[in-house]
This record gives sequence, structure tokens and C-alpha cells, in this order.
Amino acid sequence: MRVLVCGGAGYIGSNMTALLAREGYEPVVLDNLIRGHRKAVVGNVQFVLGDFGDLHFTLETLRKYRIEAVMHFAAFIEVGESVQSPLRYYENNVSRTRTLLEAMEKAGVEKFVFSSTAAVYGMPQQIPITEETPKCPINPYGQTKWAVERMCHFQSQTGRLRYAALRYFNACGAGFGGSIGEDHRPESHLIPLIIQAAMGKREHIKIYGTDYPTPDGSCIRDYIHIEDLCRAHLLALKRLGSEPELVYNLGNGKGYSVRDVIETVKRVSNRDFKVVEAERRPGDPPVLTADASRAASELGWRPLVGKLETIVESAWKFHTENPNGYED
Repeated sequence: MRVLVCGGAGYIGSNMTALLAREGYEPVVLDNLIRGHRKAVVGNVQFVLGDFGDLHFTLETLRKYRIEAVMHFAAFIEVGESVQSPLRYYENNVSRTRTLLEAMEKAGVEKFVFSSTAAVYGMPQQIPITEETPKCPINPYGQTKWAVERMCHFQSQTGRLRYAALRYFNACGAGFGGSIGEDHRPESHLIPLIIQAAMGKREHIKIYGTDYPTPDGSCIRDYIHIEDLCRAHLLALKRLGSEPELVYNLGNGKGYSVRDVIETVKRVSNRDFKVVEAERRPGDPPVLTADASRAASELGWRPLVGKLETIVESAWKFHTENPNGYED
């Protein structure tokens, strides 16, 4: 199967591309490299430089490479940035995705795997979070992802789209032996930020809030290794052959606190660094963990890398072997 991977030069997209190639698929990466890295696309994979929001260009790409399915990882993902520039997020995450879906419809490509997020749930009242938990996004990032999910739902009702919306919790670690990792600029994800402190690239790491109703007072989050995440996408793509609409939470189902992650990085790196306690950030729930039992029962999917230490070890390997990122 030929799969177009939009955003395939980004963190998740590059790991997905590598998995597709390893499993015998024919991935074609489409990326404008605004936030992706050409060097993250490994192996003999077809790379197309361009914008998935350009209808004519995307339609021609779908036809030229005889694409049979599309995976979409090209959204902007920074919550803070979405609050500062909401129109930019609506334009990229919603408007461009609408154009992508239009190109797919015109090209007769029905299968679509969408990278969604746990941010669609906002601040849920009950933990763990199931797929039926009310969708109440509290920022433009989460709202744009939810808008795309609804757009996909209604398009699927026409019989011209079969889609899977996969709601991630905290994707992390480095895939393929620690060779494909995170290189966001600027970085905002917790594990690479702590690793930067361990490497001496940051003066300290901050804990935002130490008085939450959790065992150690810091927030608890659900971390899922990037390879486990990508395996779920592959299983969902296969199931789209028999189902028109799939929605799954993807997480470990257990949480680790900010202090847990800090101590794990210290242990893995064998380095100490300064930790600063700061005030809570608005909108940070004490605990966010996933109920991923639907993915387990319907896809036969379970995380294989459940230990935080193993996740951190893979990330540490990537960052120490690539101290300046991909150096595009």
C-alpha cells in the first residue's frame, strides 16, 4: 500500500514513515520543512517538498504516486502558541486539513489516519479518560483538533472517507534504537527539556506547581513511547479496510509525575541539575491518564514500552548522539 505521510519529516511522522517502510508499505513523505527536518526521513523513502494545504499540488501528488491512504501529522501542536496566534492554528490545522480532505475526495483516496490529541477533552472531571469523556477543549490547539475530528465524521457519512482519529496523550522517547527523536524548535516537551538540563544546555528545569493533590505534589501525565504510538496507527490503518470510522485514545493508562520524570532523567544520565519550583500554570489539571482499553480490544494494541526508564533511555541516546538536533 502506498501511504502519503503529511508532516513525515516531523517527530511522529518520521517515526511513522520508518515503521511503514520496515513493514513493507511504500510511504511517500509530504512536508514543507517549516517545522520538520529532512534528515529525520531515513532510508530510501520518496520525499516531496510542498504544502498539504495547496489543493492542486496535493491532488497531483496523490495521483502521481497512486496514493491509497493518507496519514496526517502536519498540524501545529504548541498550546501556548495557539493561544497567542489562534488564527494561524485554525488556518493550518483546520483550513489546510479541509483542503487535504478535498484533494483526497477528488483523487478517490478514502483511508485517512488523523493525529488527534487528548487536548480535545480539556479538563475532564473523571480519570482515566475514555473516548466518551465530554469534549471540552480549553485552547485553540485542542479546539482545532476537535474541529477536524467532526469534519472527518461528517465526511465519513457521505461514504467517501474512512478515517481513524487517534487521541494521543504524551508521545515521547526516540524510535528505532534511539535514532529518530524529538527536535522541536523551540522545545516545549517535558522529557527533552529535562534532558537539556542534564546536558548543561539549560540552567535549570522548572516544576510548575508543587501543591497538586498527587503523591508528590506535581502534575501526573500519561507517557507513551513513540514506537508504541506508531504501531497503533498501523493497526488502525489495517482496520479501516472494514470500518468507516475509528476513534481511540492512545496512552499507557498509568501516569508519572513531573518529579518522577526528573528523577528518572537524573538516574539514566547519571547527572544532577538544578530544579526550580514555580507557580502553577493556568489550565494544568492535576492528573491526565488514558483509558486505552478500546484500542486494546478492537485493535489488539498494547504498549510494549511501558517503563518510564526505557522511554527516557531512548530519548537520552538520541539527544546525546545528536546534541544539536538534526542540524538541517
